[in-house]
Amino acid sequence: MDHSDEYQDRPVRPYVITGGRAHPSRNTLRPETLLVANPEAQLPVSMTREKRSLVELCRGVLSVAEAAVHLGLPVSMVVVLASDLIDTGHLVVRSTPQRLVMPEIELLEKVLNGLRKL
Repeated sequence: MDHSDEYQDRPVRPYVITGGRAHPSRNTLRPETLLVANPEAQLPVSMTREKRSLVELCRGVLSVAEAAVHLGLPVSMVVVLASDLIDTGHLVVRSTPQRLVMPEIELLEKVLNGLRKL
């Protein structure tokens, strides 16, 4: 029997981890938002274990959803924690390109013709 799927109660309730808040200070964070730790920001001693773990996880680029899985927390809680860390400068949102550049039609036709030859 695999015990990983069993219910496990947490000794610390979610509202304690988020400081009693259910809503983030930023409404722009979504599960697919990419986060990266600010290497210049020093972590204060008073920072919670969850926030420290989130910053450590984001030493490489990580999405909010991936961070939630690694931390074992709901995405909504990670959004609150991440928004706090963005506000304090410990995390940075890695933006995606705003405008996609479409390839030339000739290039697309060459690719299509090449695929047809396969």
